[in-house]
Amino acid sequence: MRLGPAGGLVDAHHHVWNPDRLPQPWLDEPGHEPIRRTFGMSDLHVAATRAIAGRRLECTVVVQCVASVTETRELLALADTDPDTDPEIGAVVGWADLTSPAVGEVLDDLSSGPGGRYLRALRHLVQDEPDPQWLQRPSVERGLRAVQERGLAYDVLIRSHQFDQVVRLAERFPGLPLVLDHAGKPPIAQGELSTWAADVRRLAAYPQVRCKVSGLVTEADHRTWATDGIRPVWEVLLAAFGPDRLMFGSDWPVCVLAGGWDRWATTVDELLDDCSPAETSAVLAGTATNFYRLKAALERDGGTPCS
Repeated sequence: MRLGPAGGLVDAHHHVWNPDRLPQPWLDEPGHEPIRRTFGMSDLHVAATRAIAGRRLECTVVVQCVASVTETRELLALADTDPDTDPEIGAVVGWADLTSPAVGEVLDDLSSGPGGRYLRALRHLVQDEPDPQWLQRPSVERGLRAVQERGLAYDVLIRSHQFDQVVRLAERFPGLPLVLDHAGKPPIAQGELSTWAADVRRLAAYPQVRCKVSGLVTEADHRTWATDGIRPVWEVLLAAFGPDRLMFGSDWPVCVLAGGWDRWATTVDELLDDCSPAETSAVLAGTATNFYRLKAALERDGGTPCS
């Protein structure tokens, strides 16, 4: 792993997919035409050409897209069979049916299979669940206990109106490391952030919660957004969580819909202008490395830590 003078950059949230092998039904929605094709690690290598604060992309966390154990197995196998990719996959956020009584057995099977050592967290598309208390269902809580018992974390994917159930989750599971994907999808395009900001502050009061600075450009107007429109969101996140609880994510290739990896990287570079080197390092590598245990994983495998 070739670290630059400022250290390496960790992308804590990106995806790979091949719709011909594993269908991605959400890609059929209008507006997704630019990303309705296969995206692999080699595509990310080509796309992510810009440094942030002097850091080049070295390590990534690949995240599930569909409710499929098959996809999770493929992502783990990808991490396992391509350890020398540039950038390198350091962790996988997978999926398992939290409502299943057998979820613990499924997690054990995933962890013991090819690439199982890369499994660091689970995720479910809570954003698509109409039940406003889905995360509090007894069956889901049983599944989350199985996640916690196995030393895994949980990525929370919600829309901005679903914060109540995430706050309850944080309250009921103080020992489960949580990370809020895409900052809870603030309604940037609508321009009304006060309710979202208050909810972020409520959630940030729970010390086990981290937050990804990712997915923001696709919540803005895809054609007209600018850094000045993202900055109010960044300021809320920085004040609520602090840099040691924030992590950079590209949400690539979804970010292609609103400018791509390099344009988002340029924006993040600008947002970090007033941060100290230590704060910048936390957002760009340290928080993700600690949360997803990237350093321990890479050192155990004989590699160089991401940060």
